[in-house]
Amino acid sequence: MFDFETTLSGIDYKVRRLIDENQRLKATVTELTEKNEELTEKNKHQQETEINLKEQIKILKLRNTLVQKGDSAEIKLKINQMIRNIDKSLSLLTKVE
Repeated sequence: MFDFETTLSGIDYKVRRLIDENQRLKATVTELTEKNEELTEKNKHQQETEINLKEQIKILKLRNTLVQKGDSAEIKLKINQMIRNIDKSLSLLTKVE
């Protein structure tokens, strides 16, 4: 009888340890899921910032071209092209949201 009680007690102890470990792992999974969502949102924001900065670079390059050249027809074409690109970007952003 003593061996049976000892074995049963050992099993009970191991089951409690497994339950505690399971709860700890569930908490870790929840924490990591939240962190993952946070990082995904941060990544999305940084990608949007990158797109905006690239557009600003294009505008600055265009401005420098305007200062250096002076050909109004070429300038108008570049401005129209940039406006189309900006419109496409805005339509893609509104579709995502």
